[in-house]
Amino acid sequence: MKTKSRHSLPAGILCLISLLILMPSCQPRTQAPKESPFIYAKQGQFFRNGEPYYFIGTNFWYGAILGSEGRGGNRARLAQELDYLKEMGIDNLRVLVGAEGRNGVTSKIEPTLQESPGVYNDTIFDGLDYLLSEMGKREMTAVLYLTNSWEWTGGWCVYLEWAGEGEAPLPAVVGWTNYQAQVSKFVRNDSAKAMFSRHVEKVLTRTNKYTGKKYVDDPAIMSWQLCNEPRPFGEHSKKAFAEWVSATAAQIKSLDPNHMVSIGSEGKWGCDGDVPLCERVHSDPNIDYLTFHLWPLNWSWISKETVEDSLENAKREAEAYIDLHLNMARRLEKPAVMEEFGYPRDGFQFSKDSPHSARDAFYAFVFNKVVASAKKGDVFAGCNFWGWGGFANPTHEIWQRGDDYSGDPAQEQQGLNSVFASDASTESVIVAAIEEMITGEPLCVLEWID
Repeated sequence: MKTKSRHSLPAGILCLISLLILMPSCQPRTQAPKESPFIYAKQGQFFRNGEPYYFIGTNFWYGAILGSEGRGGNRARLAQELDYLKEMGIDNLRVLVGAEGRNGVTSKIEPTLQESPGVYNDTIFDGLDYLLSEMGKREMTAVLYLTNSWEWTGGWCVYLEWAGEGEAPLPAVVGWTNYQAQVSKFVRNDSAKAMFSRHVEKVLTRTNKYTGKKYVDDPAIMSWQLCNEPRPFGEHSKKAFAEWVSATAAQIKSLDPNHMVSIGSEGKWGCDGDVPLCERVHSDPNIDYLTFHLWPLNWSWISKETVEDSLENAKREAEAYIDLHLNMARRLEKPAVMEEFGYPRDGFQFSKDSPHSARDAFYAFVFNKVVASAKKGDVFAGCNFWGWGGFANPTHEIWQRGDDYSGDPAQEQQGLNSVFASDASTESVIVAAIEEMITGEPLCVLEWID
């Protein structure tokens, strides 16, 4: 399924034959047409080139910025990052199309793509073209999310600002309650939604200047994603939220019948704890697979003081959350992807030199579940860890203009969840899991041994 990595495993990573699952691999339940260059979802599995496709990927939100020739661009680093990821066996990247609004806003990434309604920074579009062309050369695929519910890209609150609802707030300034009250208006504001709809059309009708391919014809794109972590943000917006998901997915399918469409949802957490709502929006016929995210620190399964001590509790909570969504996916007969999850470094430190044994163990726990699913032909089709920091060298704890981009966006400490190219033991856990999916040997359980 993937190019075999040449990374070696350190002594700390052991591959043990599992006594829990001894069944042989199942035959795929269905296959997409072998002549199709696009990844498909059918009866709970992904297929690529007619073969089942399972993956361990990463979040690489800043890929289009690196690909640009404008401010923030660094094509030499982009090539280095893509080559390194491909060498590890990672071929699936979750990428931001572009940010919205003015530059120079604290805790927001820049440069932005859509600077004002319908006014675009073409260097970022050019960067996205270049990124996709380079990924295509390496047989890598991108999940592209079209906007964000959070402030770090501008997102929904910027569309609301453009619609006359007041200046886009920052949660760190106005507080969570006030932010939630404002952002919940997006799915109920026709003007804001109409501006976003025009943005969707702008992106999906684009032709890549480097390949000459229309985006809709480019197999380097795996899926279009409505939004990063969209939520109703309150009971009063749930009906409008479900309607917006359905309408936006239908619009994307009308423009592009070749690619899959996904929501970008955190799952239950992204539906304000409403499991029936989560299942309902994912049951939409234009949504091809289920997404969910998982954040042990943000959801208080661990604390800053107990990153290592609460690891087992994080695993227990994560297992229940994963199983909830896998059972939902089985009922819907759709694949499931846990496209965001992260775990801090030991001692809640941020330096690239700081240890990360608890993160390694948590990653191994997650990856083992994807490997087990691949062996059985089950619905857990992939995961994307958050996020790839690669060769970044953070200068400040909180990102400032001119600093390297890492996996941690501008509102978070640089190094909080990033996996850097120097994180050898974490990479070994990743490579071990990917190699297990390549070999097709009996299921291995990856365990971190102190």
